[in-house]
Amino acid sequence: MLRIDNELLAAVGAIAAAAPPTPPAVGDWETRRANIDAVYGGLATSATPDDRVDVVDFAVPSSEGHTLPLRLYKPTKTPHALVVYLHGGGFIAGNVDGYDHLCRHYASEAGVAVIAVDYRLAPESPFPAAVDDCVATVRWAVEHAAERVPGARVAVMGDSAGGGLAAATALVCRDRGIGPLVAQILVYPMLDDRTAAADPAVERFLGWSVADNITGWQAYLGTRYGTDDVPASASVTRADALHDLPATYLEVGQLDLFCAETVAYAKRLIDHNVTVHLSVRPGAIHGFDQFAPESRVARSAIADRVAFLKNL
Repeated sequence: MLRIDNELLAAVGAIAAAAPPTPPAVGDWETRRANIDAVYGGLATSATPDDRVDVVDFAVPSSEGHTLPLRLYKPTKTPHALVVYLHGGGFIAGNVDGYDHLCRHYASEAGVAVIAVDYRLAPESPFPAAVDDCVATVRWAVEHAAERVPGARVAVMGDSAGGGLAAATALVCRDRGIGPLVAQILVYPMLDDRTAAADPAVERFLGWSVADNITGWQAYLGTRYGTDDVPASASVTRADALHDLPATYLEVGQLDLFCAETVAYAKRLIDHNVTVHLSVRPGAIHGFDQFAPESRVARSAIADRVAFLKNL
């Protein structure tokens, strides 16, 4: 029988107690954005600050004349890699401020430079705006890494919707000859727009529900949602060929709506001869590392990510 990790249960209970009693309706992205930004803003504020990195805000051009805000985290010791980090938020929420503490931690602990991307959000800027922003950042990183991080190799990383964007970015970069990327690190990634049902055994544990997922994909895809006209650059599970993608780290909780699609994507990558590291965390829910960073399962997961980043 599936059970949530006890340490996570306590943390989730505290968050749930502060949440509105009635979940927002499908399609209500405004309420979800407000809720997500409030939770992640609070988590970032309560995190212990890490000052072992130098932080610089700058911007690069993206598609449609958009000026894209970026934040560079550079550790005091010379970094060996440059990691483009894409925050979560279901395509409809999130920002670099909510992930500031996490990017600082990866930079200082793994010895990598991190570029956090404040990509455009849906529905105001639907597909392909977000992936355009992410690809523009990787292109800039590949072309200008030597100016900021001499000799560094470039990887892309993200969690939740950011994990889906990281996977899409790696696919687009492969097809456009941008790179090469040394790795893609996908943490409980949002990969498949067709996920619209949950296993009844895990439904009550979901930190990101089916209604949330439908709302996020609808906002991102617009009129394409629910049709066959969804390209792989939006939802990578629709890609026919996954060959020549970079080494891939995949991680997901067993009690996450994205567990099945993550495992299936890992299998397809393996079938296309891509090097894959897959971790399925028993008892873990979506966002477990953010909600309970001091739990054993979160500390183990973050340590594994840091170890992977150290070895880029």
